[in-house]
Amino acid sequence: MANESIFTEKIKLILALLALQCCFSGFHIVSRVALNIGVSKVVYPVYRNIIALLLLGPFAYFLEKKERPPLTFSLLAQFFLLALVGITANQGFYLLGLYYASPTFASAMQNSVPAITFIMASLLGLEKVSIARIHGLAKIVGTIASVGGATVITLYKGPPLLQHTGQTEGPTMQEDMFSKKTQNWTWGCLYLLGHCLSWAGWMVLQAPVLKKYPAKLTVTSFTCFFGLIQFLVIAAFAETDFNNWKIQSGEELFTILYAGIVASGIVISLQTWCIHKGGPVFVAVFQPMQTFLVAIMASLILGDQLYCGGIIGAVLIMLGLYSVLWGKNEEKRVAAQEQEKTLRQNLLEAEDKDKDIP
Repeated sequence: MANESIFTEKIKLILALLALQCCFSGFHIVSRVALNIGVSKVVYPVYRNIIALLLLGPFAYFLEKKERPPLTFSLLAQFFLLALVGITANQGFYLLGLYYASPTFASAMQNSVPAITFIMASLLGLEKVSIARIHGLAKIVGTIASVGGATVITLYKGPPLLQHTGQTEGPTMQEDMFSKKTQNWTWGCLYLLGHCLSWAGWMVLQAPVLKKYPAKLTVTSFTCFFGLIQFLVIAAFAETDFNNWKIQSGEELFTILYAGIVASGIVISLQTWCIHKGGPVFVAVFQPMQTFLVAIMASLILGDQLYCGGIIGAVLIMLGLYSVLWGKNEEKRVAAQEQEKTLRQNLLEAEDKDKDIP
């Protein structure tokens, strides 16, 4: 009976993770559709964060009412910095990268975030690097593979793998769409790299903040609030045409609602539940599935073309991701064993001392 219950919980977790990756994948496609139909790159994140704040704010207020520590000016300054890195820079670079590159490679580049996070944490002394042990070597090799994959995607586009039916040799439908907008693949990938750096920086900065202020939903709500303020300041200079703030069609409304409700609301809830049930490593293992789903959706919906360089880079990044995750998991296992061994040794020493006492 107990085995059946564990099996059912595992199935629920896997289904939730699949749903999570589908939501993430849909966001890449929906965001590209929003850019295609002319939604402003500044207006889009403003509306997204308004919806996210309206969704998360009430839950944060009521669910964490008792466990919320008092706010200080120092904490508010840290929330502002988290918003600058995790919302404004993160979402801004993502939309710029998506505009010039493609949803498939945006998703592929995101797989390098764990490796970039490891580099940042190591430089700040938050992560231990042990070359002498296999798990330390795995993290280093995985990081090199991920960075190498991101470099390949950025610098080498390569020939197309498949030609869509009805197309002749030459630009794909998507390239035709953006040829008049000076599409630049390299700049797109560099923006996506900036997006990954911002995301990794947000995770590294968030860790010490959560130790001081463990109310996670409240931290997320404040981050969304300050991110919204920052985007509104940017919009005051970058988006002065009032017509760009108007929602012109049902398609535009759908993309904005999806970004706010699904990508910010449902995804955060699902991710939190999945991490609680399966742990962060198990959740991260499913990340590359998102790239596969995005590639299929982008090909069917947007007519995106897959390129040789992108595939090579994506494979390197995924191998690097799994190597880093394995290294971190093995490191935790070894640390737990050593801690248990030390505890046993201390207990034995304590017993020996008790025996010596007459």
